[in-house]
Amino acid sequence: MRSRGRILIVDDEANARAALSEILREEGYVTETAADGFKALGKLEEFGPDVVLTDLKMPGLDGIAFMEKARAASPDTVFVVMTAFGTISSAVAAIKEGAENYLAKPLDYDALSAVIERAMEKARLLAETRQLRDRLRDRNALGLIVTEDPKMEQVLELVGQVGPSKASVLVTGESGTGKELIAEALCAASPRANKPFVRLHCAALAESLLESELFGHEKGAFTGAVSRREGRFKQADGGTLFLDEIGEIPPGTQVKLLRFLQERAFERVGGNETLRVDVRLIAATNRDLKAEIKRGAFREDLYYRLNVITIELPPLRERPADVAPLAAFFLARYAAENGRNIEGFAEDALRALAAYDWPGNVRELENVVERAVVLCDGATIEPRHLPRSLVPSLDRDAAPPIPGSTIQELERYAILKTLEACGGSTSKAAAILGVSPRKIQYKLHEYSGSDDTSDAESAPGDAAKRPDEET
Repeated sequence: MRSRGRILIVDDEANARAALSEILREEGYVTETAADGFKALGKLEEFGPDVVLTDLKMPGLDGIAFMEKARAASPDTVFVVMTAFGTISSAVAAIKEGAENYLAKPLDYDALSAVIERAMEKARLLAETRQLRDRLRDRNALGLIVTEDPKMEQVLELVGQVGPSKASVLVTGESGTGKELIAEALCAASPRANKPFVRLHCAALAESLLESELFGHEKGAFTGAVSRREGRFKQADGGTLFLDEIGEIPPGTQVKLLRFLQERAFERVGGNETLRVDVRLIAATNRDLKAEIKRGAFREDLYYRLNVITIELPPLRERPADVAPLAAFFLARYAAENGRNIEGFAEDALRALAAYDWPGNVRELENVVERAVVLCDGATIEPRHLPRSLVPSLDRDAAPPIPGSTIQELERYAILKTLEACGGSTSKAAAILGVSPRKIQYKLHEYSGSDDTSDAESAPGDAAKRPDEET
């Protein structure tokens, strides 16, 4: 049976250690035990636990002192502490020192199972984050950004200069220009590269939820707040917080954000305990914040606190030299994801890409290339695989320009031809056509019940027989 994870059990009571080890092994975990904190420190490196389950009251090195030393040696290890029922205050102190959770003795084994499972899930997330950080460090931080354009080269040079500082950065630019990628590059170029990089899309949340997401909340702070929750600032302690669409935050939240930038302090929603964290803030917006200030929608003092350094990303139409390398990058990615052997773009397809003004910027180019990969039926991407908005002069014989055709006939043609190009995949066809997979499934049921099944254009008939292939 595959291991569910590695657990180090630290307890000075031999019977308790043995019993816990047996229980957790039966649940699929690999376990190791230690009789005190000093012995546990010696086993940290050789055993490499995901979770450490430690007693608090032990001779020599107690649980809190052990945890402090262990966290310095293994910062990504998750700790769960055990304590006698009458000394819960010690467990609370351990939580403040970074323990994930605590268990009261004598142990409730159902609670043990649930707490360990949650701790193991956090350990897995930390491990994934560490692997991503390691891969990022192994590459040039700016090498993540594909560019051959002089304007973007200047942007990357500025990122390299600003990255190592603690200064707040405001990244501006149209939607789809890659502002989040620049934020990641700033983090990767900083001393905080191996610390948390936490992001939040400010436009996606209502004001009350946004404050909770940023600052956390206390139990009972509002309806549904059944327990205390740490916010993004606390999660990013020691690292970087990226706030996307900062221009969308409401006035009340702007005040609290300004206070944090001034004092590096905040309170959870519904709480009165002042918390302090070390967080570098990177914000991004596609709005003109100076115009927002003039109309009273954005605080001027907050703007200047955020805008210590500004990095402005040019739209894709202003950096035409990037279209071809970006298209090649996305082609390689989506060809691999879809199992396609596509050599590249035909010359006339590349000319069409270069001539387009890309109002949706890099994100639009990525979507166009993914669509072309799905539709490609040969070794190269040709103009007929591109949207008609990019190739308006393309021969229209590819569509059914039959005078008198009904909208329903044209719709059927589009659905069946797209399904054919997608190998019968309703989800991919739906994404290309801009409709829901359920609508395509409904239409396929409708077509399969039609008397007209001899249409020569109904090549993907097999797909029509499998309307429930994907949901």
